[in-house]
Amino acid sequence: MNITLPKSDLIAALQIVSKGLSTKPQTPILSGVYMNAREGQLELQTTNYELGFIVTIPAEINGTGTAVLPGKYLTEFARKLPAEEVSINTESSDGLAEIRSGTVRFTLRTMEVTDFPVLQRMDGTLQFTIKDRVLARLVKKSAFACLKEEQRDRRPIFTGCQLEVEGREVTFAATNVHRLAVKSEQLEEEAGQIRVIIPARFLEEVTRTMNSDVPSDVHVSCSYNQISVSFDNIYMTSRLIEGAFPDYRRVIPQDANIRTKVTLDVAAFSAAVDRASLIARTDQYNIVKLRFADGMMCISSNSPEIGEAEETIAAQVEGDDVTIAFNASYLMDAMKSLDSDTCILSLQGSNEQGVNLSPITIREEADPNYIYVVTPVRTH
Repeated sequence: MNITLPKSDLIAALQIVSKGLSTKPQTPILSGVYMNAREGQLELQTTNYELGFIVTIPAEINGTGTAVLPGKYLTEFARKLPAEEVSINTESSDGLAEIRSGTVRFTLRTMEVTDFPVLQRMDGTLQFTIKDRVLARLVKKSAFACLKEEQRDRRPIFTGCQLEVEGREVTFAATNVHRLAVKSEQLEEEAGQIRVIIPARFLEEVTRTMNSDVPSDVHVSCSYNQISVSFDNIYMTSRLIEGAFPDYRRVIPQDANIRTKVTLDVAAFSAAVDRASLIARTDQYNIVKLRFADGMMCISSNSPEIGEAEETIAAQVEGDDVTIAFNASYLMDAMKSLDSDTCILSLQGSNEQGVNLSPITIREEADPNYIYVVTPVRTH
Protein backbone atom coordinates (compact mmCIF):
# COMPACT_ATOMS: atom_id res chain seq x y z
CA MET A 1 0.00 0.00 0.00
CA ASN A 2 1.39 3.39 -0.99
CA ILE A 3 -0.85 6.46 -0.56
CA THR A 4 -0.80 10.24 -0.25
CA LEU A 5 -3.60 12.25 1.36
CA PRO A 6 -4.33 15.49 3.25
CA LYS A 7 -3.29 15.35 6.90
CA SER A 8 -6.62 16.89 7.99
CA ASP A 9 -8.60 14.05 6.33
CA LEU A 10 -6.42 11.41 7.97
CA ILE A 11 -6.73 12.99 11.43
CA ALA A 12 -10.52 13.36 11.12
CA ALA A 13 -10.89 9.70 10.13
CA LEU A 14 -8.57 8.50 12.91
CA GLN A 15 -10.51 10.51 15.52
CA ILE A 16 -13.59 8.49 14.65
CA VAL A 17 -12.16 5.00 14.22
CA SER A 18 -9.90 5.32 17.28
CA LYS A 19 -13.06 4.97 19.41
CA GLY A 20 -13.15 1.31 18.33
CA LEU A 21 -9.60 0.55 19.47
CA SER A 22 -9.17 -1.80 22.43
CA THR A 23 -7.07 -0.23 25.16
CA LYS A 24 -6.44 -3.61 26.80
CA PRO A 25 -7.06 -5.99 23.90
CA GLN A 26 -7.46 -9.72 24.33
CA THR A 27 -5.44 -9.98 21.14
CA PRO A 28 -2.93 -7.27 20.06
CA ILE A 29 -4.49 -6.95 16.59
CA LEU A 30 -7.51 -5.19 18.12
CA SER A 31 -5.25 -2.23 18.97
CA GLY A 32 -4.58 -1.73 15.26
CA VAL A 33 -6.19 0.31 12.47
CA TYR A 34 -6.91 -1.74 9.35
CA MET A 35 -6.27 0.25 6.15
CA ASN A 36 -7.39 -0.71 2.66
CA ALA A 37 -6.29 1.44 -0.28
CA ARG A 38 -8.08 1.05 -3.61
CA GLU A 39 -9.81 3.04 -6.37
CA GLY A 40 -8.95 6.50 -5.10
CA GLN A 41 -10.10 5.79 -1.55
CA LEU A 42 -8.62 4.77 1.78
CA GLU A 43 -10.83 2.73 4.10
CA LEU A 44 -9.97 2.66 7.81
CA GLN A 45 -11.45 0.10 10.21
CA THR A 46 -11.29 -0.65 13.94
CA THR A 47 -13.21 -3.06 16.15
CA ASN A 48 -13.16 -4.34 19.71
CA TYR A 49 -15.85 -6.96 18.89
CA GLU A 50 -18.52 -4.87 20.66
CA LEU A 51 -18.14 -1.69 18.58
CA GLY A 52 -16.89 -1.35 15.02
CA PHE A 53 -16.07 1.66 12.83
CA ILE A 54 -15.42 2.11 9.11
CA VAL A 55 -14.49 5.49 7.63
CA THR A 56 -13.74 6.01 3.94
CA ILE A 57 -11.76 9.05 2.73
CA PRO A 58 -10.35 10.09 -0.65
CA ALA A 59 -6.63 9.48 -1.23
CA GLU A 60 -4.10 9.40 -4.02
CA ILE A 61 -3.39 5.69 -4.47
CA ASN A 62 0.14 5.08 -5.71
CA GLY A 63 -0.11 1.42 -4.81
CA THR A 64 -3.20 -0.55 -3.73
CA GLY A 65 -3.14 -2.93 -0.78
CA THR A 66 -3.96 -3.45 2.89
CA ALA A 67 -2.08 -2.92 6.13
CA VAL A 68 -2.69 -2.80 9.88
CA LEU A 69 -0.85 -0.12 11.86
CA PRO A 70 -0.78 0.42 15.65
CA GLY A 71 -3.72 2.74 16.23
CA LYS A 72 -2.38 4.71 19.19
CA TYR A 73 0.92 5.60 17.55
CA LEU A 74 -0.57 6.27 14.13
CA THR A 75 -3.05 8.73 15.67
CA GLU A 76 -0.39 10.50 17.74
CA PHE A 77 2.01 10.72 14.80
CA ALA A 78 -0.67 12.11 12.47
CA ARG A 79 -1.53 14.94 14.87
CA LYS A 80 2.08 16.08 15.10
CA LEU A 81 3.08 15.93 11.45
CA PRO A 82 4.24 19.34 10.18
CA ALA A 83 3.03 19.46 6.55
CA GLU A 84 -0.48 19.46 5.12
CA GLU A 85 0.12 16.27 3.14
CA VAL A 86 0.96 12.78 4.41
CA SER A 87 2.40 9.77 2.57
CA ILE A 88 2.13 6.23 3.96
CA ASN A 89 4.06 3.42 2.30
CA THR A 90 3.88 -0.18 3.53
CA GLU A 91 5.42 -1.84 0.48
CA SER A 92 8.75 -2.49 2.18
CA SER A 93 9.62 -6.15 2.81
CA ASP A 94 10.96 -5.43 6.32
CA GLY A 95 7.51 -5.10 7.93
CA LEU A 96 7.80 -1.35 8.44
CA ALA A 97 5.41 1.38 7.33
CA GLU A 98 7.08 4.60 6.28
CA ILE A 99 5.19 7.81 7.10
CA ARG A 100 6.40 11.05 5.54
CA SER A 101 5.20 14.63 5.92
CA GLY A 102 7.36 17.53 4.83
CA THR A 103 10.86 16.91 6.17
CA VAL A 104 9.66 14.37 8.77
CA ARG A 105 9.97 10.62 8.38
CA PHE A 106 8.54 8.05 10.81
CA THR A 107 8.50 4.29 10.60
CA LEU A 108 5.94 2.07 12.33
CA ARG A 109 6.08 -1.70 12.54
CA THR A 110 3.03 -3.14 10.79
CA MET A 111 0.75 -5.80 12.29
CA GLU A 112 -0.37 -9.02 10.61
CA VAL A 113 -3.21 -8.19 8.20
CA THR A 114 -4.64 -11.72 8.19
CA ASP A 115 -5.20 -11.52 11.96
CA PHE A 116 -7.56 -8.54 11.73
CA PRO A 117 -11.31 -9.35 11.96
CA VAL A 118 -12.34 -7.31 8.91
CA LEU A 119 -15.83 -5.80 9.26
CA GLN A 120 -18.45 -6.61 6.64
CA ARG A 121 -21.39 -4.26 6.14
CA MET A 122 -24.51 -6.01 7.36
CA ASP A 123 -27.94 -6.42 5.74
CA GLY A 124 -30.29 -6.60 8.70
CA THR A 125 -33.76 -8.07 8.93
CA LEU A 126 -35.12 -4.53 9.38
CA GLN A 127 -33.80 -1.37 7.78
CA PHE A 128 -34.97 2.21 7.88
CA THR A 129 -33.75 5.72 7.14
CA ILE A 130 -34.02 8.55 9.66
CA LYS A 131 -32.93 12.17 9.59
CA ASP A 132 -29.78 12.85 11.64
CA ARG A 133 -31.47 15.56 13.72
CA VAL A 134 -34.41 13.26 14.49
CA LEU A 135 -32.07 10.51 15.66
CA ALA A 136 -30.12 13.02 17.74
CA ARG A 137 -33.35 14.10 19.50
CA LEU A 138 -34.28 10.50 20.25
CA VAL A 139 -30.90 9.84 21.83
CA LYS A 140 -30.68 13.16 23.70
CA LYS A 141 -34.07 12.62 25.34
CA SER A 142 -33.57 8.99 26.35
CA ALA A 143 -30.01 7.68 26.67
CA PHE A 144 -29.14 9.77 29.75
CA ALA A 145 -31.66 7.77 31.80
CA CYS A 146 -29.77 4.49 31.32
CA LEU A 147 -27.70 2.79 33.97
CA LYS A 148 -24.09 3.93 33.73
CA GLU A 149 -21.69 1.72 31.78
CA GLU A 150 -19.55 1.04 34.86
CA GLN A 151 -22.61 -0.52 36.52
CA ARG A 152 -23.36 -2.91 33.65
CA ASP A 153 -22.37 -5.98 35.68
CA ARG A 154 -25.46 -5.46 37.82
CA ARG A 155 -28.15 -5.34 35.11
CA PRO A 156 -26.75 -5.08 31.58
CA ILE A 157 -30.11 -4.45 29.86
CA PHE A 158 -30.46 -1.14 31.68
CA THR A 159 -27.25 0.21 30.13
CA GLY A 160 -29.09 0.34 26.80
CA CYS A 161 -32.09 2.00 25.15
CA GLN A 162 -34.90 -0.10 23.81
CA LEU A 163 -35.56 0.74 20.17
CA GLU A 164 -39.13 0.05 19.11
CA VAL A 165 -40.24 0.37 15.51
CA GLU A 166 -43.94 0.05 14.73
CA GLY A 167 -44.72 1.00 11.15
CA ARG A 168 -43.70 4.65 10.88
CA GLU A 169 -43.30 5.26 14.61
CA VAL A 170 -39.90 4.85 16.25
CA THR A 171 -39.55 4.99 20.05
CA PHE A 172 -36.54 5.01 22.35
CA ALA A 173 -37.06 4.02 26.00
CA ALA A 174 -34.40 4.04 28.72
CA THR A 175 -34.44 3.35 32.45
CA ASN A 176 -32.17 2.65 35.39
CA VAL A 177 -35.18 1.45 37.47
CA HIS A 178 -35.45 4.75 39.38
CA ARG A 179 -36.25 6.84 36.32
CA LEU A 180 -37.60 6.38 32.80
CA ALA A 181 -37.33 8.45 29.62
CA VAL A 182 -39.46 7.71 26.55
CA LYS A 183 -39.26 9.60 23.26
CA SER A 184 -41.10 8.90 19.99
CA GLU A 185 -40.69 10.27 16.47
CA GLN A 186 -42.28 9.62 13.07
CA LEU A 187 -40.36 8.13 10.15
CA GLU A 188 -41.05 9.26 6.61
CA GLU A 189 -41.78 5.70 5.45
CA GLU A 190 -43.10 2.43 6.88
CA ALA A 191 -40.28 0.40 8.43
CA GLY A 192 -41.82 -2.80 9.79
CA GLN A 193 -41.62 -3.92 13.40
CA ILE A 194 -38.78 -4.65 15.80
CA ARG A 195 -37.73 -4.34 19.45
CA VAL A 196 -34.04 -4.41 20.33
CA ILE A 197 -31.81 -3.00 23.09
CA ILE A 198 -28.96 -0.79 21.88
CA PRO A 199 -26.02 0.11 24.16
CA ALA A 200 -26.39 3.75 25.21
CA ARG A 201 -22.65 4.20 24.80
CA PHE A 202 -22.97 3.37 21.10
CA LEU A 203 -25.90 5.74 20.58
CA GLU A 204 -24.04 8.59 22.26
CA GLU A 205 -21.01 7.86 20.07
CA VAL A 206 -23.22 8.02 16.98
CA THR A 207 -24.64 11.43 17.91
CA ARG A 208 -21.19 12.80 18.75
CA THR A 209 -20.00 11.69 15.32
CA MET A 210 -22.96 13.27 13.49
CA ASN A 211 -21.51 16.78 13.43
CA SER A 212 -22.38 17.91 9.92
CA ASP A 213 -24.00 21.32 9.54
CA VAL A 214 -25.97 20.02 6.57
CA PRO A 215 -28.97 17.77 7.40
CA SER A 216 -28.36 14.21 6.25
CA ASP A 217 -30.02 10.81 6.20
CA VAL A 218 -28.91 8.04 8.55
CA HIS A 219 -29.42 4.46 7.42
CA VAL A 220 -30.12 2.02 10.26
CA SER A 221 -29.96 -1.76 9.87
CA CYS A 222 -30.93 -4.23 12.63
CA SER A 223 -30.53 -7.98 13.02
CA TYR A 224 -31.30 -10.14 16.05
CA ASN A 225 -27.90 -9.40 17.67
CA GLN A 226 -26.38 -6.44 15.84
CA ILE A 227 -27.13 -2.91 14.67
CA SER A 228 -25.38 -0.71 12.15
CA VAL A 229 -25.67 3.01 11.46
CA SER A 230 -24.26 4.66 8.34
CA PHE A 231 -24.18 8.26 7.13
CA ASP A 232 -21.90 10.25 4.85
CA ASN A 233 -18.59 8.31 4.73
CA ILE A 234 -19.03 6.69 8.15
CA TYR A 235 -20.26 3.22 9.10
CA MET A 236 -20.69 2.21 12.76
CA THR A 237 -21.82 -1.10 14.19
CA SER A 238 -22.50 -2.52 17.64
CA ARG A 239 -23.62 -5.68 19.33
CA LEU A 240 -27.11 -5.50 20.78
CA ILE A 241 -27.79 -6.22 24.45
CA GLU A 242 -29.49 -9.53 25.07
CA GLY A 243 -32.42 -9.74 27.46
CA ALA A 244 -36.03 -8.69 27.94
CA PHE A 245 -36.66 -4.98 28.47
CA PRO A 246 -39.35 -4.34 31.11
CA ASP A 247 -42.85 -3.22 30.13
CA TYR A 248 -42.18 0.43 30.90
CA ARG A 249 -45.71 1.55 29.96
CA ARG A 250 -47.01 0.05 33.20
CA VAL A 251 -45.07 2.55 35.33
CA ILE A 252 -46.17 5.69 33.48
CA PRO A 253 -48.78 7.38 35.72
CA GLN A 254 -52.25 7.64 34.23
CA ASP A 255 -53.77 11.08 33.74
CA ALA A 256 -56.80 10.04 35.81
CA ASN A 257 -54.57 9.68 38.89
CA ILE A 258 -52.95 13.10 38.63
CA ARG A 259 -53.82 15.34 41.59
CA THR A 260 -51.35 18.21 41.10
CA LYS A 261 -49.89 19.89 38.02
CA VAL A 262 -47.03 22.35 38.30
CA THR A 263 -45.75 24.53 35.44
CA LEU A 264 -42.18 25.76 35.92
CA ASP A 265 -39.53 27.80 34.18
CA VAL A 266 -36.89 25.24 33.16
CA ALA A 267 -33.86 27.48 33.63
CA ALA A 268 -34.98 28.79 37.04
CA PHE A 269 -35.89 25.33 38.29
CA SER A 270 -32.65 23.76 37.08
CA ALA A 271 -30.52 26.51 38.63
CA ALA A 272 -32.33 26.29 41.97
CA VAL A 273 -31.95 22.50 42.13
CA ASP A 274 -28.28 22.87 41.19
CA ARG A 275 -27.71 25.29 44.06
CA ALA A 276 -29.57 23.06 46.53
CA SER A 277 -27.51 20.08 45.43
CA LEU A 278 -24.34 21.79 46.63
CA ILE A 279 -25.54 20.75 50.07
CA ALA A 280 -27.42 17.61 49.01
CA ARG A 281 -24.60 15.88 47.12
CA THR A 282 -22.72 15.25 50.36
CA ASP A 283 -25.32 12.50 50.87
CA GLN A 284 -25.12 9.40 48.67
CA TYR A 285 -28.72 9.93 47.51
CA ASN A 286 -28.24 13.65 46.69
CA ILE A 287 -31.70 14.48 48.06
CA VAL A 288 -33.52 17.76 47.48
CA LYS A 289 -37.04 18.38 48.77
CA LEU A 290 -39.71 20.18 46.74
CA ARG A 291 -42.80 21.77 48.30
CA PHE A 292 -45.56 23.15 46.07
CA ALA A 293 -48.14 25.55 47.54
CA ASP A 294 -49.75 28.95 46.89
CA GLY A 295 -48.29 29.46 43.43
CA MET A 296 -44.74 28.92 44.61
CA MET A 297 -42.23 26.10 44.85
CA CYS A 298 -39.77 25.79 47.72
CA ILE A 299 -36.58 23.80 47.08
CA SER A 300 -34.57 22.75 50.10
CA SER A 301 -31.77 20.45 51.17
CA ASN A 302 -29.85 19.82 54.34
CA SER A 303 -26.82 18.00 55.60
CA PRO A 304 -25.98 17.63 59.31
CA GLU A 305 -22.28 17.98 58.44
CA ILE A 306 -22.54 20.93 56.03
CA GLY A 307 -25.66 23.01 56.53
CA GLU A 308 -28.95 23.84 54.81
CA ALA A 309 -30.19 25.42 51.59
CA GLU A 310 -33.63 26.82 50.82
CA GLU A 311 -34.95 28.76 47.84
CA THR A 312 -38.37 29.75 46.52
CA ILE A 313 -39.25 30.23 42.86
CA ALA A 314 -42.49 31.06 41.06
CA ALA A 315 -44.64 28.15 39.90
CA GLN A 316 -48.12 27.72 38.48
CA VAL A 317 -49.67 25.12 40.81
CA GLU A 318 -52.98 23.45 39.98
CA GLY A 319 -54.45 21.02 42.49
CA ASP A 320 -53.36 19.83 45.93
CA ASP A 321 -50.41 21.19 47.87
CA VAL A 322 -47.68 18.56 48.04
CA THR A 323 -44.18 17.85 49.35
CA ILE A 324 -41.87 15.45 47.54
CA ALA A 325 -38.14 14.59 47.52
CA PHE A 326 -35.82 13.50 44.70
CA ASN A 327 -32.28 12.70 43.75
CA ALA A 328 -31.18 16.13 42.48
CA SER A 329 -29.17 14.65 39.62
CA TYR A 330 -32.29 12.98 38.20
CA LEU A 331 -34.08 16.34 38.06
CA MET A 332 -31.17 18.26 36.51
CA ASP A 333 -30.62 15.54 33.89
CA ALA A 334 -34.26 15.87 32.87
CA MET A 335 -34.01 19.64 32.53
CA LYS A 336 -31.00 19.29 30.21
CA SER A 337 -33.02 17.01 27.92
CA LEU A 338 -35.81 19.56 27.40
CA ASP A 339 -36.03 21.94 24.44
CA SER A 340 -38.73 24.22 25.88
CA ASP A 341 -38.52 27.16 28.29
CA THR A 342 -41.20 25.64 30.54
CA CYS A 343 -42.02 22.15 31.78
CA ILE A 344 -44.96 20.50 33.48
CA LEU A 345 -44.61 18.30 36.56
CA SER A 346 -47.58 16.00 37.19
CA LEU A 347 -47.95 14.46 40.65
CA GLN A 348 -50.28 11.84 42.01
CA GLY A 349 -51.97 11.94 45.41
CA SER A 350 -50.12 12.38 48.72
CA ASN A 351 -50.35 10.40 51.93
CA GLU A 352 -51.95 11.73 55.12
CA GLN A 353 -48.82 13.75 55.92
CA GLY A 354 -49.01 15.51 52.53
CA VAL A 355 -45.94 13.65 51.24
CA ASN A 356 -45.94 12.18 47.73
CA LEU A 357 -44.25 8.78 47.24
CA SER A 358 -45.58 7.97 43.76
CA PRO A 359 -43.61 8.47 40.53
CA ILE A 360 -44.08 11.86 38.87
CA THR A 361 -43.92 12.79 35.20
CA ILE A 362 -42.11 15.68 33.54
CA ARG A 363 -43.31 16.82 30.13
CA GLU A 364 -43.09 19.85 27.85
CA GLU A 365 -46.01 21.30 25.92
CA ALA A 366 -43.94 21.66 22.74
CA ASP A 367 -43.21 17.92 22.61
CA PRO A 368 -46.18 15.67 23.46
CA ASN A 369 -44.14 12.62 22.34
CA TYR A 370 -41.72 12.85 25.25
CA ILE A 371 -42.19 11.82 28.87
CA TYR A 372 -39.82 11.49 31.80
CA VAL A 373 -40.87 9.54 34.88
CA VAL A 374 -38.89 9.71 38.11
CA THR A 375 -39.43 7.96 41.43
CA PRO A 376 -39.26 10.12 44.56
CA VAL A 377 -37.00 9.38 47.52
CA ARG A 378 -38.47 8.46 50.90
CA THR A 379 -37.26 10.88 53.57
CA HIS A 380 -37.51 10.82 57.33
